[in-house]
Parts: sequence; structure tokens; C-alpha cells
Amino acid sequence: MQISTFPERTKHAPIDTFSLLEKLLAQRGVIKPDDKEKFLNPDYDMHTHDPFLLKDMARAVERVFHALSNNEKIIIYSDYDTDGIPGGVLFHDFLKKIGYKNFENYIPHRNDEGYGLNTEALTFLAKGGASLLITIDCGITDNKEVEYANSIGLDVIITDHHLPLRSDYLDAARHKLGQACDELPPAYAVINQNRSDDTYPFKGLCGAALAFKFVQALLKKLRTENHELQLPPEGWEKWLLDLVAIATISDMVPLLDENRVFAYWGLRVLRKSRRVGLIELLRRLRVDQRYLTEEDIGFVIGPRINVASRIDIPAKAFQLLATDDVAYAGILADELNSLNERRKGLVAGVMREAKQRIARQEIREVIVLGNLDWHPGILGLVANRLMEEHERPVFLWGEAGGRGIKGSCRSDGTVNIVELMRKAEGVWENYGGHASSGGFTVTRRSIHVLEERLVLAYGETEKREEVEERREADATLTLDDITEEIYSVVGSLAPFGRGNPRPVFLFKDVKVREIKKFGKEKNHLMLTFQNTMGRPIQAIQFFAGDMIERLELEEGGEINITAHLEEHVFRGRRSLRLRVVEFL
Repeated sequence: MQISTFPERTKHAPIDTFSLLEKLLAQRGVIKPDDKEKFLNPDYDMHTHDPFLLKDMARAVERVFHALSNNEKIIIYSDYDTDGIPGGVLFHDFLKKIGYKNFENYIPHRNDEGYGLNTEALTFLAKGGASLLITIDCGITDNKEVEYANSIGLDVIITDHHLPLRSDYLDAARHKLGQACDELPPAYAVINQNRSDDTYPFKGLCGAALAFKFVQALLKKLRTENHELQLPPEGWEKWLLDLVAIATISDMVPLLDENRVFAYWGLRVLRKSRRVGLIELLRRLRVDQRYLTEEDIGFVIGPRINVASRIDIPAKAFQLLATDDVAYAGILADELNSLNERRKGLVAGVMREAKQRIARQEIREVIVLGNLDWHPGILGLVANRLMEEHERPVFLWGEAGGRGIKGSCRSDGTVNIVELMRKAEGVWENYGGHASSGGFTVTRRSIHVLEERLVLAYGETEKREEVEERREADATLTLDDITEEIYSVVGSLAPFGRGNPRPVFLFKDVKVREIKKFGKEKNHLMLTFQNTMGRPIQAIQFFAGDMIERLELEEGGEINITAHLEEHVFRGRRSLRLRVVEFL
């Protein structure tokens, strides 16, 4: 980590909070007065965009209102992850609120059905009387499936933020290759800000946020036309922002522009959420709902929503967020906690085997590993860790259960992972995803050539400019600076995430008063320092139990560290502490 050379202060001179705030904003590219106001005080009404700016939104709204007027059976078909499930619950809550009853939520099984639409499900739903299907966080690459849905009388509205299928077209007049052209599914409407013909001002929305824009548009029409449906109170939709925040933060989209508004206000709704499933889950994990942060979403709520589809059925996570039954919510919370513990064991086993195999072979430009015994549902987690460790794209596949070979992939940022898979056309049964992550299915025959095809495709794929990610310290602080005033400056920049990293501070020559390992396996590290007024300051680093030996840490010794400043809540008591980023 590089350390910024900010002007040195005398050891005990107080830091100016206004100057610190200005510095932190400038380092995030927030310089103009209007931009500062927008960043520090996100306004739901002023800083969100008109949903009708999205291509096909007006057409989709008209089709839904036609369905509502004729009591058509509507299917909300959502993905099974921490984006699709909250998005599905969001639409479920909206239809319930307006008093519409002829609808169902459908979530495909990750391992039995795979990602996105499938003809078996479409046939089943059409036979059950459905005439309109709305996707949440899926469908943009399911061209054949949408064509099949049309043939059996099922209209489809796609709401999906993933990249469309694209093909290069030839400019006959100039006899050269032109820019990429979308191959959109033949749906009744396709709502996706990443369409090449869409001019929506912000491209970073996740699937649940896109579903929320759809609800915004429907409510707008609902409030201006005569109808027999129940009209929710003005501003009611803001209560749905808890779901949008869970999805936005979990899906790791940039927390900028409209996403910052959704995450900022969504966290405030979450802290007051009346969803009994969330309340029961947080109670069991001893997380104080009043002080919920984006880290609680990323490390507590998100994994337990995701785990349902990874190794069980996604409906359990959906029901946790949607139920009004306290007793049932408690049962679901216990089940998801148990599943999460099981998931940790599965990930550890695959990670161990993958590392052993990598150590025995030549590491090529793309890491491709698989085992028929690996559970496909947890491979994305392992792929992400291996990608970070080896700094290259990673593709992992498994079968576990005899339901076909499925896999997950992650990019290190040098290539668009979907484009890489497109270049390796011919080995996939299906594939899709974001620029940085994706999923795929292959045949048993294809797994034998998968690595070679991907390595060749990597050589043919346009590389992004490689930028070494060196996070500089935002400022130098002393232990005396760990005050509520400084924390309020840091807190004013929250929520943190992609596009808005948590500030990192340098602490120089701090004396270690106490060293302690904690946790069940004693693999976490806690250091205690003391400021000039004698107040103890704690600093922790998770999964760093070996740091004592590696750095030869001793009580009474002095060290330099970079760290985040964070608030710790334990049994209702709040305190400030440091989260160590790096020992220097």
C-alpha cells in the first residue's frame, strides 16, 4: 500500500474535521458544491431518475395494467440470489399492497433448473393459467426460451441488468467490422439500462433496483388513472427500499448516483424494518437492528439469503423476507443459519482441493478446474477467492447430484468475463453474467477442452488497461483523533462499497499495550493501544492469528498500521475501534 504524503502534524495537534471531510470528498472525485450536497445528503425525490426514461418502460406498464384490468394470472419469475430474491419479494409486496391476488412468485432451482428461464418451467406456468411473466434479474440472454414462451401464449416482460447477448455486425458500406449489436430476446418489453439503445442516465442499477423502478412507474400510472385497485399512500414505495438496499449492497454494484440514494435510504428503512424474518434473523445473530450497516448486509444478511439456493431451495430465503408469521420466520432463520454453517464447510473443502491441484500444475492465463463431486452452488465463492489470490480469470465446474455440469466464473478485471465466454463459443450449453462474474453449463464432453478453449479465447479477447490497485491512505491520524467528531465525518460518507471505499487512515508509531487472539479457532487478532489521555483503543484484524509470529509483535513494541475507523456495538454498548487493513 502506498502512503499519501500529507502534511505532518505535531503529534498532539487536533485534526480539523472540515479539512478532513474536504480531503475525503476530493479523493472520491466529489469536488463541486452541488456534487458535495448530493453525496452527503442523498435526496430520494431530487436524486432519483424518472423510471419512464428506461426504454420499453411505458410499454411494460401498459401491458401490466391490461393484465390487472382483466385479472390475468401474472408470474414474477426472479433469480435465486441476493439480487433476484429481494427483487421478487419487492414485486410481491407491491401486488399485495394494491390488492391484486391473481399472481405467483416463481424462483428456479439453482441446480435442477439453472439460471434464467427454462422451457419446462414456462410450460408448467402456462398450463397453470399464466398469461404474463415478469422476470427479475434474469432473462436478458434467454432468447430461445422467450421465443418458446411466445409460442405457448405467455407474454414476457424482461427486467434484467445483465449484459445482453451481442454480436459484431458488418458495415457493408465501409466493408469493416462495426460496433457490437444487441441480440435482445423477442419479449413484449425489455427493461435493461445496459441495452445499447437505452439512454437512461445511470447504468449501474442492480436487478432489484430495476424492479423498483418498474414499481415506481406502475405507481405513477396508478395515481393518475381511474381503477378499482387499492391506492397505496403517497411515498409508500419507500418502505421497499430495505429490499433494494440488500440487493444493491450484496450485488456489489457501484454505490454512486441513484444506487447511493437507494443504499443510503434503504439502510435507514432496514433499521426500522417490520419484516419479521429479518428481525428474527438479526436477533439470533445478535445484530442490533438499530445500528445496521452495509457490512451487516454483506456479511450477515446476504450470505444467508444466498445460501438457500446454493445448497437447498431458494424459496426459504424468499419466505424469510416475505412472511408475516413470527413463528415461521424464526424457523426459517434457524434453517438458514444452519445451511450457512454447512456452506462454510463445503467451501473450505473445495478450496483446499483446488489449491492442491493448482500447486501441482502450471498456472495458465485462465484457471479452469472441476470435479463431478463439487457442489455447483458454492463454486462462485471459491472462484472469487482464487481469482483474488492468483489475479487471473477463474472457471470452476461441478455436478454434485447428477443434474448436469454447471459452473461459476470470475474475472480479475483484465477482461469482460461474458465477452471471454462468447469468444469460446461452442463449448457452452448456456452462459451469462456480468462483466466480472458469470455462470455456465457445459456437457461432459466439453469439460475436456474447456481450459484450452478459454486460454485461446483469452488471447483473442480485448484486454482492459491493467491498473494496479494500490489503495493509498486517505490521511494520517493519531490515537487521540479517534473521537465521535472524526467518526461523524467518516460516517457522513457511508454507505461504503464499490465506487465509494471506506476511508483508510495511517497510524504511525503506536505502542502495543496488549495482544490477544480471539474467536473459536483463535484465528482473529486484537491489539490494544492507549491514547495520550489513557483511553484504551482496540484494533482488530480477522483471520490474522499468525500475524503475531510473522511480524514478531510484542507487547510494549511500536508499529505502523493502516486501518478503518468503525463503530462496534456489543450488548447495546457502542464504542469506536480500528479495523486493521495492513501492518507496515
